[in-house]
Amino acid sequence: LGVAAAIGAQTGVPSMVLMRATLGARGSYLPTTINLVQCVGWTIFELLVIATAAAALSDRALGFGAQWLWTLVFGALALVLGLMGPVGVVRRLVRKVSVWAVPLALAYLVWWTLDGANLGAVWDRPGEGGLSVWQGADIVVAVTVSWIPLAADYTRFSRTPRAALLGTSAGYFVPDALLLSLGALLVLTRDVADAAALPPAVAAGGVAAFLALLALTVAETDDAFANAYSGAVSGQNLFPSVPQRLLVVGTTSAGVVGALVVELVSYQAFLLLLGSFFVPLFAVLLADWLVAGRRYDEVEVFGAPPWRPGLVAAWILGFALYQWLAPTGPSWWTDLVARLEPPSWGIGATIPSFLVSFALSLALSAVARS
Repeated sequence: LGVAAAIGAQTGVPSMVLMRATLGARGSYLPTTINLVQCVGWTIFELLVIATAAAALSDRALGFGAQWLWTLVFGALALVLGLMGPVGVVRRLVRKVSVWAVPLALAYLVWWTLDGANLGAVWDRPGEGGLSVWQGADIVVAVTVSWIPLAADYTRFSRTPRAALLGTSAGYFVPDALLLSLGALLVLTRDVADAAALPPAVAAGGVAAFLALLALTVAETDDAFANAYSGAVSGQNLFPSVPQRLLVVGTTSAGVVGALVVELVSYQAFLLLLGSFFVPLFAVLLADWLVAGRRYDEVEVFGAPPWRPGLVAAWILGFALYQWLAPTGPSWWTDLVARLEPPSWGIGATIPSFLVSFALSLALSAVARS
C-alpha cells in the first residue's frame, strides 16, 4: 500500500488514470469499472456500520433506534465531505477532530475489551479448524489491497513520494495491527462475532463507553467519504466530461440506497473477491513501474496506447490463479471453477497469484520497453 501511495505521489494523478500507463488508455477501463463497484460496496458497508452504531446510541439515550434515519444523516454528511474534497476533509475534520477523538476512543475500547478478560485462557485456547494461516492472510491482505486502487487519489497531493511511502506504510500498519488484534480479542473474550453486534455491546457499557462509541461513529464518516469520493474520481476516468461533484453525488447516493436495503452480513466473500482482482493488478503495476525506472512520465500516462494486451493478460492470469486456489463469487462461477478441481493445499491465493502476475509482467514490460 505504501509503494502504491508513493507511485501516486510521483505521478500526481488519480489511481485509475495511473493505470493507463500500465494497461493502456482503454485497458484502464477494466480496473476502473471494478473499482467503482468496490467503492460503492465499501460505502454501503461503512454507512451500515455507522448507522448501526448511531442507532444503538440513540436507542440507549433517546429510546429509539431509527437506523434508516441515521443512514440518511450520515450519508448526507459523507456527501458534504465528498463535495469538500480530501484536502478540506483533512484540514477541517481529520486535524481538528479525528486525530484527537479516535485514539482516545480506541484506548477506551481496548480497556473495555481487556477488562475482566482471562488472557491466559485466550492464549491457551485451541484452534477450531477452518481456515489455514495462509487463507486467513488472504482475508487480511484483501482488506489492505482494496485501498491500493484508491491510494493515489489522495497521495497525489503529497509533497514527495518518500513522504507518501513512509506516511502511508506506518499510518496504516500500526492501527491495522492493533485493530486486527483487538478484533480477535473481541471474538474470543466478548463473544462478539460480527460488526452488527459490536455497537450495542459497547453502548451498554456505561457513559464512557457511550462517549467512545459516539466519537468513533462520527470519525468513521471519513471512511464513507473516502470510498464515495474515490468512486467519483475513478468515474472520471470513464466519463471525463462529467463534473466531479455530480459523480460524488451519484456514488454517495448509490451507497445510501444500498445501506437502506442491504443487511449487514459477513464480507469475507466480498474481501476475497476484491483480493482476486487487486492483488494481481498491483503486481502488474509494480512490475511495469520498476521496469520503467521507478517513474512514469506524462507521456506514458496521457499518451498511452489504447491497450497493453500482454499486461492485461498477466493480470487476468493472476486473477484466474487466485480464483482457482480460492473460488469466490456467485454460485454459477464457483460451480464452474469447481469443475477444474481446485487444490486443497492451504497455501492461500495471495502470494501465488502475485508472483505469477509479477514475473510475467516483468518479462513482458522489459521486452516491450526494449
